[in-house]
This record gives sequence, structure tokens and C-alpha cells, in this order.
Amino acid sequence: MSVSVLSPSRRLGGVSGILQVTSLLILLLLLIKAAQLYLHRQWLLKALQQFPCPPSHWLFGHIQEFQHDQELQRIQERVKTFPSACPYWIWGGKVRVQLYDPDYMKVILGRSDPKSHGSYKFLAPRIGYGLLLLNGQTWFQHRRMLTPAFHNDILKPYVGLMADSVRVMLDKWEELLGQDSPLEVFQHVSLMTLDTIMKSAFSHQGSIQVDRNSQSYIQAISDLNSLVFCCMRNAFHENDTIYSLTSAGRWTHRACQLAHQHTDQVIQLRKAQLQKEGELEKIKRKRHLDFLDILLLAKMENGSILSDKDLRAEVDTFMFEGHDTTASGISWILYALATHPKHQERCREEIHGLLGDGASITWNHLDQMPYTTMCIKEALRLYPPVPGIGRELSTPVTFPDGRSLPKGIMVLLSIYGLHHNPKVWPNLEVFDPSRFAPGSAQHSHAFLPFSGGSR
Repeated sequence: MSVSVLSPSRRLGGVSGILQVTSLLILLLLLIKAAQLYLHRQWLLKALQQFPCPPSHWLFGHIQEFQHDQELQRIQERVKTFPSACPYWIWGGKVRVQLYDPDYMKVILGRSDPKSHGSYKFLAPRIGYGLLLLNGQTWFQHRRMLTPAFHNDILKPYVGLMADSVRVMLDKWEELLGQDSPLEVFQHVSLMTLDTIMKSAFSHQGSIQVDRNSQSYIQAISDLNSLVFCCMRNAFHENDTIYSLTSAGRWTHRACQLAHQHTDQVIQLRKAQLQKEGELEKIKRKRHLDFLDILLLAKMENGSILSDKDLRAEVDTFMFEGHDTTASGISWILYALATHPKHQERCREEIHGLLGDGASITWNHLDQMPYTTMCIKEALRLYPPVPGIGRELSTPVTFPDGRSLPKGIMVLLSIYGLHHNPKVWPNLEVFDPSRFAPGSAQHSHAFLPFSGGSR
């Protein structure tokens, strides 16, 4: 009987051969990927040849220009230099075309292009795929389901709830002002808007503004806002696996958990209330349901109810969008009035003349404050709470000036750039409420503080 044994040198030779083949395959795959990226970049360069932009690095694009919180200043520079639109290279093979012309905005918002995945992907872990991030038929179904929550008869009583929440905030300010120290209003305004949305849309009893647990939710949302912009500045963070391994990724996970805990508590509390004897029948007899009750009682066209995942996504979306952007807008309005005391005094006189010494504001008062409304709009022009929105072109588009973009291009509708476009707004840095005087001529898409069209 004979036994054949491979010598160590032959075994090492076999391993070496496998490593060589593996290395060649990896090299081949890298070369194929590099060729794909090169060809894609060449296609993008050809597609965007009608749209000049500042010189960009072949690999890092314009990312370095937008570091150190200089995004808004860079947008203003581009608006002044490049008419209507300008490509922004995220890295060598990825680009977004920034639009800031009202005619361009009108064309895109009149279409049904899907939301850009790249622009919104960082929001998905925070708010899920609710109305803000959905596209197509699913978006349409959810939109139609939720439309009754915004009926005028539903909204009118909310003014009183808003006034109550504002009074709680102002009482807190009275106490703090006695301490003779600066007051950072954004945190307080955020609690006030969260208090309002909880009472009006989620049937919450009590005041969020005196609940310490709510402050942790506000802080989590603030952290997530900062983290989103940090992610957008780093091309490597667009990979979910890489991002999850970073300190920012772990921070995002913790903040999302805090935010979702708050949402889950709201949903479970309302579900428990509806389980009480007679409560469900009483709710169903109401002529108009509030936002959360519509979600809990709704059925889709196929007869199914919303899944827990879809339910939380809609609640997360509405709670975030309903309080955070509103708080940002209100805070900047207060800033604009504080830095322009003459306009502030005119607003005070107008409101005092309308309400007297003690009357509470009502729905019917809202169209009787023309000057205050003008100041609010001018503040939202200068400081739009939503700086931009993204779309991915589902079909080619040709703009009024004859320039075109092909299918597949990502466009960023820069609301900040639109509101700071000198061709649209002369003396754009001047706080001038008369721009919005009744009867003033204005392009239909020159002022879009909260976007426009389908959303």
C-alpha cells in the first residue's frame, strides 16, 4: 500500500495560485468599475455642457467648497454668476443641478418626478417613508387618505390651541427675562410648536412645554438636523455600512431611537384611549377627525389598515415637519423683527388695534393683519425654513430658455437661491415687507418658502 503526501512547497504553490487568480479578478472588477465611472462621468459632462459651473476636482467635485458651514454663501455666489441653474458635483461621478430661477422651478414643480433618493435618504432613518418621502401611487393613496385632516373646519379651532401654547411660552419668558441674561428662543419656540402639534393633531392632553421628556425629543431632533448636514458634506457617509461604523452613525442611531420612542408613546396612548368603552363610537360620530385618528381608523383602497411601520412613518413625518420647520420659520421671523424695530412697532400697533388689550386671536383675525403678513413673508423670503428640495428626472426636460436635461439627472430646487436671486428680488438683502404689499406683481414661483406643487 502506498500513500501520496503533498509536499509543503506544492501546497504553498497551490495557495499562491489561488491568491494570484483572486487578485487578478479583483483587479479586473476594479478596472470594470473604474471604466463604468469614467463612462458615466463623460455622459454627465456631455449632458451638462449647456450648464457652466465653477471648476471642480475630478474626484472630490465641489465638496471642499461647501465645507465649514459656507453652503449658503456659496449658493449666493453661484446665483450671481451662473444664470438660472448650476451643476454641483458631489464627487467625480455624481452631480446635482441646482435650480434657482422661477421659470425653472415652475417647470419642475409642474411635473411628477420622484423625490431624489440621494437628497432624502438621510431623512429615512429618522422619519421613515411617510408622505414626505413616498412617491407614486403609494404617495397618492396616503395623500388622499390624510387630506380630510386639513379641512378648514378642522383647522379653525386649532388657532385657539396655538394661542394657548404661545401664552405658556410667553409666561416662561417673563420669568426668564427677570434673570437679566440672553434668551435663546429657538428651543422655547420648538417646545411651543411641538405642544401645538401634539394638542391639535394627536389629541394630547396637558402641556408638552413643562414635560422634561419632551425636551429630550427636541434635542434629538436638533442633533439629527445637524447630523444630516454633516453627512451630506461627506461622500463616504452615503454608504450606509460605512456610516453606521462612524461616531456620527452611532449618534444618529441613538437620536433616532429617542425620537421614535416619543412617537411610539403618542400612538400607544391614543390607541389605549380608543379602547375605552364608547370612545371609538364617539370618535366615529365626529364630522371631522384629527390627524392621528384618521391614521388609526383609515383603510386603504384594498381594505387593509396601515401597518405599524407605515403608521409610525406618517406620525414621525407630521410631528417633525409640523413642529421643526415651523419653529425655524417663527424664530427667524422674530429675529427679522428684532433687527428691524420700526417694522416690529408697526406690527405691534396693527395687532394691538385688532385685539385690544386682552382678546385672543381667532381664525377670523388672520386676514385682518396685512402688514404683519407682509413682514412674515419677507422674513420667510430671507430665511426660508426649507432651503431646498430634490427631484430625479423621470423624463427629459426642456426649460423656457431652450436648455435641456436628460432623464436620470438629479435636480435640487434651491429655495434659498431662488429667494436670493437678484434678478427676481432687487436689493435682495434689504428687509422690505412692501415686496408683498397687496396687489404687488410677482412671478407665481418667485416665493416658495414651503415648496410648491405635489408633495
